[in-house]
Amino acid sequence: MTTTPLLLTPGRRADDTPVLKAAGEIDMSNADALASALDALPGRIVVDLTAVEYLDSAALSVLFARHERIELLTSPLIAPVLAVSGLADLTTVRETDG
Repeated sequence: MTTTPLLLTPGRRADDTPVLKAAGEIDMSNADALASALDALPGRIVVDLTAVEYLDSAALSVLFARHERIELLTSPLIAPVLAVSGLADLTTVRETDG
C-alpha cells in the first residue's frame, strides 16, 4: 500500500505545552504515524490540523482514542468532520482561518 504524504512536526508553545503540527492528508496509510507521534509527546497536546486537507475514519480513531489529552486546532475545511463525528463534543476544538 502506498503511504499518503503527511508531515508531522513536534514543537512546544511558549507555555511549554507540546504541539504536534500535521500537514497533508491523514488516512489509513499513515494514521499509525500520527498515533506514534502523539504517543511520543507527554501530557496534554495541542494538535494543529490547520494544514490538513483530508482525514478519514482511521485518523478520527487515533484522535478519539486520545481525546482526553488533546486539544485540536483546525481549519474551516476539517471542522465539520470533527463536529459530525462527535469528537468536538469530547475535546476542545478551536477553528482558525488558516
